[in-house]
Formats: sequence, structure tokens, C-alpha cells
Amino acid sequence: MSGTERTWAGTTLADRKAARRRRFLDVGVQLLGTGDSGAVSVRAACRQAKLTERYFYENFADRDEFILAVYDDVVGQAHHALVAAVTSAEPTPATRAEAAVTAFVTLILDDPRKGRVLLLAPLADPALSRYGSQRLPMFAELVREQLSDRVDERDRAMTATALVGGLANLFIGYLAGTLDVSRQRLIAHCVRLVLGANALHS
Repeated sequence: MSGTERTWAGTTLADRKAARRRRFLDVGVQLLGTGDSGAVSVRAACRQAKLTERYFYENFADRDEFILAVYDDVVGQAHHALVAAVTSAEPTPATRAEAAVTAFVTLILDDPRKGRVLLLAPLADPALSRYGSQRLPMFAELVREQLSDRVDERDRAMTATALVGGLANLFIGYLAGTLDVSRQRLIAHCVRLVLGANALHS
């Protein structure tokens, strides 16, 4: 921090700006993850965050940029959780698959709002529909890295993409209430899918 940066109540301007942005992002998860995305507006975000529009536009150009930022924040949390789970697990396909699936399911089910932002909002909000599909390769790459490298790289990439799509639809069904199974059964089934995909390349 610059020695000339002014502080107020023990915090710098940069700290306060970051805190306001964080407040808006948290409100965005609440708004986008609990209701109709059409109800997400600049006015609603400001009202929930208890901040003025001046501070909203300090961080976001408009409503769509706000929604994309909220989505990206949740994507970042999911990606971090998956990487941390795989990195800390024993280096076997079974333990890594279980660790990754458990971490992801924990993220989207312990706070279903995040699951809805990540998986359901892109299906309903035009601002997210294309943007969400651009983030899928990030998760497919994580899966691809766990598949056996004994086969053609393009086959691994296609398998990873198909697997991510299949898992996403399972999670969407669970969040939407159309898939009536326990969390444990969901995790076990997803792990079997990952291991089955890996077996294709063994």
C-alpha cells in the first residue's frame, strides 16, 4: 500500500471499494440464485446492498455486466474448490474423482443459490446464455487432465466435454427438484460416471 494513501476509520479507499464490490456480488448471488433473473435490476441490487447507484456504477457498467460478474465470481469459487480437492486427494482416479465430485456438490448444495447461479441462471438469462457456455471448457479441461493419456488427445477432450455436459444436467435436475435422490447417491453416481469415462481410455 502506498504510504500516501489516505485512510478513514482504519481502511483505505481501495479497501472500501473492494468491500462495496463484494457486497454487490453477494447480493447478486441472493437475487440471481433465489428468484427470476428478470427481477435482477440495478435498483434491486442497490436496495439489497444498501448502497446508492453511484457505488453500483463505480463497479459495473450496467445490469448485464453486474450479472456476468456475479456469475464469474461463483465460477471462480467452483473452479478453486475443484482444483483444491483434486490437488489434495490421493493420486488415484477413484479418490480424485470422489474428492472433485464431493467438493462441487458441496458447493452447489450447501448454498443452492450458487448452484442456481452456476447452472440454472445461464438457461434463463440472455446475458448469461452465451457467456456460460464459454466457461464450460474450463471445467472440461479439469476433467480431461484426470483422464488416461494413453489415447488420442482429441478423444480425451471429447470425452471430457461430454462428461461435463452430462454431470451438469444431473446437477440441474437435482437443483430443479426433478431428480429425487439423496446427496450421497448423487455423488456416488457421478463418481461412477467419471471413473467409467476414465476406463474408456485405460
